[in-house]
Amino acid sequence: MKYIALAFLLILFANNIYALPFSGEQKAMLESEKNTIHVFQNTVQSVVNVSNLKKARRGWFDMQAIEVPAGAGSGFVWDEEGHIVTNFHVVQGGDKFLINFKGDKKQYEAKLVGAEPKKDTAVLKLIEKPKNLKPISVGKSKDLIVGQKAMAIGNPFGLDHTITSGIISALERKIPGIGQVTIHGMIQTDTSINPGNSGGPLLDSSGRLIGMNTVIYSASGSSAGVGFAVPVDTISRIVPQIIKHGKVTQPGLGIGILPEQFNYRFGIEKGIIISVVDPQGGAAAAGLEGVSEDRYGRYYIGDVILKVDGKEVNNFDDIYHSLDSKKRGDTVEVEYLREGKKRRKKVTLKTYVN
Repeated sequence: MKYIALAFLLILFANNIYALPFSGEQKAMLESEKNTIHVFQNTVQSVVNVSNLKKARRGWFDMQAIEVPAGAGSGFVWDEEGHIVTNFHVVQGGDKFLINFKGDKKQYEAKLVGAEPKKDTAVLKLIEKPKNLKPISVGKSKDLIVGQKAMAIGNPFGLDHTITSGIISALERKIPGIGQVTIHGMIQTDTSINPGNSGGPLLDSSGRLIGMNTVIYSASGSSAGVGFAVPVDTISRIVPQIIKHGKVTQPGLGIGILPEQFNYRFGIEKGIIISVVDPQGGAAAAGLEGVSEDRYGRYYIGDVILKVDGKEVNNFDDIYHSLDSKKRGDTVEVEYLREGKKRRKKVTLKTYVN
């Protein structure tokens, strides 16, 4: 009887040893679950499904165009006025846009306010608003830390209002964008992002917007654990401009540049060739010159910009990003080549509409 009692105690003790870590892990898991549930329930009404409709004719003799689906994605409510933020590639080429909210069977029509393709960002505005419109809680992205929790809510493969969870995998990524320039400062995440998630919010553990899900790297086209989001600090900077002007204003030197293939033709190994100079711009005031033509139709290059504020510029992408964080009235130092000699000039930036 003694041995049986001892054996029972040993079994009980062993069970308790194995139960302790499981209990702790379960408690931690439940706290994570509670956080995900809380974020979803408090944010889902701010996330929408965006349907892009395009007018099309069935043939040459069809006089009446019909509306056909041209794409779909996600978006989020920006303000109480009914502005919806999404990706430019979600609404590109569309003639009509329909917005769906969680638990609301009605489809709400929206119009395109404007876009900034270089940041793959667009703004729609609801023509008719639902009774209870809940703007998303906007956070910051400059203080994000690699490894912190991240969640995405969107409509992958048309499955509306789906939440996925992961972490921030990396920061400050440079990813090719739809607007012919790279998008800098992108947030990399392993949070599952699939077709249909584009334009939806990336959220932190407090349910605040930290980015807009935009692109995935995948051989199959589905999530491979490598997704990218436009940082919210970029969105917060450009969305008010789109709402106000329909476009984004950006300071510029007041020049046009020749395509890169002309560098070889003129024997230029580095830099960008100025094609024209805006007479009212900062470059003209600083004395920079563009391409000229003589009376015989022969062209001569003027100035070749090598650096802006010490950073080399060899294409449009380089010069776009060298000025992206600047403001109207800021002064930059331009290093350029004229007749084989390097020169430097201070150029005051003027605002131009993209």
